[in-house]
Order: sequence, then structure tokens, then C-alpha cells
Amino acid sequence: MVQSVSEVLNAILHKRDITQFDRGDVSFIIVAGAMVSFMIPGLAFLYSGLARRKSALSLIWAVTASNSICIFQWYFWGYSLAFSPTATNGFIGNLAHFGLMGVLGDPSPGSPLIPDLLYAFYQMEFACVTVGILVGGIAERGRVLPAIIFTFLWMTLVYCPLACWPWNVNGWAFKYGVLDYAGGGPVEIGSGVGGFAYAWVLGRRQEKELLNFRPHNVSMVNLGTFILWFGWLGFNGGSAFGANLRAIMAIWNSMLAAAFGGIVWCLLDYRLERKYTMVGFCSGTIAGLVAATPASGFIHPWAAVIMGMISGAVCNYATKVKSLLGVDDALDLFAEHAVGGILGLLMNGFFASRSIIALDGVNTNVPGGWVDHNWKQLYIQVAYICATCSYTFVVTALLAKCIDIIPGLQLRTSAEGEKLGLDEVEIGEFANDYIEVRRDFMDWTAFGNGVDTHQPSAAGVRHGQPDLAQQDQQQTFHTEEPSSDSADEKVPEFPQADAATL
Repeated sequence: MVQSVSEVLNAILHKRDITQFDRGDVSFIIVAGAMVSFMIPGLAFLYSGLARRKSALSLIWAVTASNSICIFQWYFWGYSLAFSPTATNGFIGNLAHFGLMGVLGDPSPGSPLIPDLLYAFYQMEFACVTVGILVGGIAERGRVLPAIIFTFLWMTLVYCPLACWPWNVNGWAFKYGVLDYAGGGPVEIGSGVGGFAYAWVLGRRQEKELLNFRPHNVSMVNLGTFILWFGWLGFNGGSAFGANLRAIMAIWNSMLAAAFGGIVWCLLDYRLERKYTMVGFCSGTIAGLVAATPASGFIHPWAAVIMGMISGAVCNYATKVKSLLGVDDALDLFAEHAVGGILGLLMNGFFASRSIIALDGVNTNVPGGWVDHNWKQLYIQVAYICATCSYTFVVTALLAKCIDIIPGLQLRTSAEGEKLGLDEVEIGEFANDYIEVRRDFMDWTAFGNGVDTHQPSAAGVRHGQPDLAQQDQQQTFHTEEPSSDSADEKVPEFPQADAATL
């Protein structure tokens, strides 16, 4: 009897697989999901390279741990809270699919081209990337345990509602007609504004830690950027939910936006510094990819070129916002992800085209933006942007404040821990296990200090200034000529390396 039931179930599943879903579409989304998963180490390498050496590994650890927490949360109730089709409140789903109950071979709530179980996996990787971006807000002064607890709660209270609004068939933004292709609201605004709010609650790093701040490993920044770029093709291409022309168009638009964003950002930096900065090129590339996230499946390639140039320029200047507001957003989460996501959503209001949307063969009646004379689309996009930004900032800040007041879960490390570095006080291991005595020849020389004073850099400035001697140290290096009647040469005295300079 048991064997016959099993055979019947297997026959049903086999029949579904053959008649309902194209194997090419299913295979394409599996690979695309794996590519999105590969963005997690890309984020870890990018953040690690942008940080000081003494806190580099802590950011890799935070991104890695947040990925595991997110997987558990998504399985536990995250998918149900975001995509349960039986919830009709328009704000958040219910627990109908708690623990992935009932999630198997039915057509997914996002597209009839793939099964529900595959859709849940693919959307889980979106969530993992989002929290991976978010935890960059702890850079160089945030404790990792409270950050991980925060991640689970933030996924439940912030990300799941944000994902429900534009992507759930009963979400208010979906019904309102918002155009958000691959996550300008849930992923980019959610992580960018959320990380900015978390950094605001944490407070600025000590002024001494901001002196001559610069990335410790620009090669790792470049490596992380290209891993992200590779994964982003699965992120945006896979959001067509099938191996179709719309997926290819999204990939093309992502490539164009990234290329032009990197060029424009680099040229703007050259205008100021007369240097072709690698960090600047990587930052612009990411800004273009971020803007392409909500727009790449809606617009023509010529519009992607315009979008890439605008995002490279606007996100570059947006890095000044943190200084104006006094928020130590060390990794520029707001300038890159929030502002880039906002720009992409606005581009949909102008350039979204019905002909591009219909390339997947499913969404054939979705109106475009101004290029299709749909004038109201722009204010729909603006209203959606305002709602996602305000909700994300307020709820994230309140959640962080609540966790911070719980004994033992203070978000920030001590002043001494910040000086020593999170790798030593939180992780106990190091990304690069060696000690550096000096970086610049003029830090100290055989002829005395090269420079004795310097000005601090702005919080989180990525483009480093030459490392100079610490303001509170006057290190000297003395040598003396040995006397003619002395048989022993005097050994030069080297200064002791301070942990704060590493």
C-alpha cells in the first residue's frame, strides 16, 4: 500500500515536471540562483578590502554568518511572510507556508514559468544578498553577536514587508502599479537605508580611527567587485524567471549600466585628484549595477547607458551626504545602494517600455513609463520610494535601539576594542596575519620624523591620503657614528608599532 502511494506521488510529480514547466527555464533559474549565492563571498571580499586591516576579517565573518541566519529565517517563516498568496492585508504575508509547508510544484507566485519551490530558493538568495549588504553598517566598531540577532529580526520586520509590497500579488505596491524588476525597494533601498540607520545608531568611530583612513587591500576590492558583477547577471537576468529574451535584455542592460557607471565615477575622481582610482572605478561599477537592479528588465539598452552615467555621477556626489548628516557610513551603503536603487526606480518612471516587459511572454499587458505616454508612472514610483525609505529607516533604527539597550547585546564594541580592531577582540583571527612597522617611507626615517602633523579624513572616505605619523606619537630614529676605539657598533633603535596604526 505504501509503495503504491509513493508510486502515485512520483507519477504526479513527474507529470507536473514534464507538462507544466520548461526544463530550460528551471535549469536557468537554478544556475541564476547559484550565481546570486556567489555574490555573498564577493560582498565579503569587497567589504574586507575597504576596511582597515585590523577589522578586515570581522566583516567577512559578519557577511558569512548573516547568510546562514538568513537561510534559516527564510525557511522558518520568511518566505511565507513575503509571498504567501492567501494574505490580503497588502502589507505582509501570513504563516500559511511556515517551514515551507505546501511549497512544492505549483506555479510560483512570481511567475508561472517556474515551480514554487524553485522560486522560494531564488528569492532566498536575494534576501541573503540584502542582509550581506546591510551588515556592512557595523564596519570597524560594531559587535558581531548583536548584529546577527538584529539580522534575523530585521529580515522579519523590514525585508519581508518590503518584498511583499511590490512582488506579492496582494501587496499594495503591486496593486498600485509599481515597477520594481529585481529589488530596488526590498534589496537596494532596504540594505542601503537600513545600513545607514544602523550606522547612525552605532555612532561615529573615534576620531583617531578616522585619521588617514584608506582601504587596506584594493586588490580585494577589485576581486569582490568582479565577483559581484558576475553574480549580478544571475540576479537581474534570472528575475525574468525563464530563459527568454527579457532575461538577455536585463543582462545587457546590467553590463552597460555597470560599464558606464564605473567610467563616470573614475573620471569624476580624476577631476579632483588627477588619479585613476581603482576604488573609484569599482564604486561606479557597483552603482551602475545597483541602478540596473530595479530597471534592467524594463528599459531599452540606450536608456541603460543614460542610467549608468547618471548613477555613476549622482552616487559619487551622494558620498558627501554622510558628512553633511554626521553619520559614519564607512562603506557608503547609502550612497551606493539606496541612492542607486532610487535612481533605478525613477528611470522606470521615464524609460520603462511595454515592449521590453513583454519579452518574457508572460507580462504582456504591463504599461511602461513616459516613453509609452504613461505619465502617472513617475509619481507612482516616487510614492513607492518615499514609503520604502521612510519605513526602512524608522523600523531599522527602532529595532537597533531596542537591541542596544538589552544587557549584553550592546551594538558597539568598547573604545579599546575599536583601537585594537574587531579581528582581535571579536574573532581572534586575522585576514592578514603579519605586523606592519610602517607603510610610508616618511613615517619615520634614519633622519627623524618626516612629518609631524596632519588633518583627519572624513568618516569613511575611501580614497586614502598618504599615511603620516600618528599625531600623538613623536617617533624618532637615531644613529650615531661608532667611535674609532669602540669594537661594537651601536644598534639602531626602532619605534614600537602601535596597534592603532595597523
